[in-house]
Amino acid sequence: MDRVTARPAAATAWKPKLGPALRSLPPRRPLAMPIQSLEKDEMGQACVPFLDSRAWRRTAVVGATLVSTLGASAVMARLLEPMGFSVADGAMLTLFVLLFAWVAFAFVSAIAGFVLMWRARDLEPWRPQPIIFSRTALLMPTYNEDPGRILSGVQAIYEELAGMGVSELYDIFVLSDTRDGAIAQAEATGVLRLRLKLEAPDRIFYRRRAVNLDRKAGNVADWVANFGAGYESMIVLDADSLMTGDTIVRLTAAMERDRKVGLIQTLPSIIGASTLFARLQQFAARVYGPVIAQGQAWWSGAEGNYWGHNAIIRTRAFAACAGLPHIKSGKPFGGHIMSHDFVEAALLRRGGWAVRMAPDLTGSYEEAPPSLIDMAVRDRRWCQGNLQHSAVLGAKGLHWVSRLHLARGVLAYLTAPLWLAFLVLGGVVWFQQRGAGHALEASMAGALFAATMALLLIPKLLGAVLVARDRAAREACGGVLGLALSVVGEVALSALMAPIFMLMHSRAVVDVLRGRHSGWAAQQRDEGRLKFKRAWSRHWLHTLLGLGWGGAALALDPVLLAWTSPVTVGLVLAIPLSMATARADAGAASRRLGLFMTPEETAGPDVAARAAGLRAQYDAEAQVRFEIDRLFRAPAHVYRPEVQGVPAYLQAA
Repeated sequence: MDRVTARPAAATAWKPKLGPALRSLPPRRPLAMPIQSLEKDEMGQACVPFLDSRAWRRTAVVGATLVSTLGASAVMARLLEPMGFSVADGAMLTLFVLLFAWVAFAFVSAIAGFVLMWRARDLEPWRPQPIIFSRTALLMPTYNEDPGRILSGVQAIYEELAGMGVSELYDIFVLSDTRDGAIAQAEATGVLRLRLKLEAPDRIFYRRRAVNLDRKAGNVADWVANFGAGYESMIVLDADSLMTGDTIVRLTAAMERDRKVGLIQTLPSIIGASTLFARLQQFAARVYGPVIAQGQAWWSGAEGNYWGHNAIIRTRAFAACAGLPHIKSGKPFGGHIMSHDFVEAALLRRGGWAVRMAPDLTGSYEEAPPSLIDMAVRDRRWCQGNLQHSAVLGAKGLHWVSRLHLARGVLAYLTAPLWLAFLVLGGVVWFQQRGAGHALEASMAGALFAATMALLLIPKLLGAVLVARDRAAREACGGVLGLALSVVGEVALSALMAPIFMLMHSRAVVDVLRGRHSGWAAQQRDEGRLKFKRAWSRHWLHTLLGLGWGGAALALDPVLLAWTSPVTVGLVLAIPLSMATARADAGAASRRLGLFMTPEETAGPDVAARAAGLRAQYDAEAQVRFEIDRLFRAPAHVYRPEVQGVPAYLQAA
């Protein structure tokens, strides 16, 4: 046998291996995420059928919408015809058709949701066995947010998973795009402190991007490209998101069970509201939201939608299909896609993956803006992103239901200036008819107005009926009387605020079309008393327009003023209404009276209570984090025995 002599290995530089405690990120597991084209469909998968075809359901919803719209439009045309159709008449009728169809579609969808929930049959089967095997990442993108809020939520979620004995299957990533140096330092120190507290150095990670390309969508895409191959799925959260461990496990199990699903969107409940405005949003979302969401899930099926957070996504499907391109045009729609969620859902479906909604899966939570003005600031960003979808509607290969979601997103903000134009044209037509001696057919006009109001209000009443039917939910909402008074109060206050939002959204649409960018500021999440100066600066024009409209309507016809009184009163009271609803003490007073209560507020979820307690602990631990910062930043002192005389300690170079 020949002797085999081993050659000495070449000298190599020693590379230390960092243990988990010293790594802010796990080893890279890159996953290719190609940029998709809107001009051509390279996969050709959009027509892939699914076993749960919803063709007849969609036909029923669209058909009922068309029939009701045609009937109402015929009545409207009858009201406008005494003098023949002028330009104003034709424009008003056109706007009426579009706006009534918008309201009718939502109404029909809500009716379907109510029937499903009343029968408690044919609901989406989101009840998988809570036995899971795959690894999932929880992503929490953040931009100049309060680190205490972020890290308290991270710890509460981690403890939920640890309590279920499944924490080894989940990694949590805080993905920072923060530009404020002090906040970024607090994030990094806070994550280090959290890892030490939980003894989980290999489960909680922190990454801060040097360049904020494409905002949140770019943040998530960057994570997918660098670490996505290590995880079967990812759950995308927001800075104010919370999920119970049970919900996370059930979402993961649903992904494992259905290998064709690419995304499952939950219906987050709003929690933590303290101001009157936020409590109104919390109540409305909890009582009315499930009916609307269940109806949408019923007809959308595998062509559901994505709201950007509180959803689980199959990582490899997202990487293969959802790389967002930049829109190749100038202002106002060119550049990166701002409202990425609708588009990502459409591209996933185009790639042959199912996008589903799970409206009856509880345990998913978010928060609401504390004031009307803060809501408008958030809506300003969403307005720009949603209007940008008009440039995506014609993308090749999209499923028609995906295009419908995109179109509804555009109309969600375009309806504001359309309603405004409809009101103005209504005044013009009223003046024309009165000037020519033609009185409006009061009974017919009243019936049409009542029908329109019914379409808006009945879904709210149906949601309240479902809550009243459930004994536990009914008692949590203050009983039948408390629930009824809350619905009346919410409807009244929402009606007063509706014209303010109409003008704010109309202004936002005009700004977008003029090419004015919305910027990228952190969202206001905590309550703070709204000062008169800020309220005046945001609402003085609304008040002036309300006074002008009321005066003009009174001059034209007192009856016109009576018909449009909610618009006039809401605008005239814009400043005091905005200030009053932004107050936390007003919210506390409404709670003491048993108004606008929700089951989650009466018996809050454990994960939310834990996060609130941890938020207080975070503030109390400020000195500990300061010491961590000091130890890492302070220069090292070295004893130098060669120095003559007294022992000397010198700073190391």
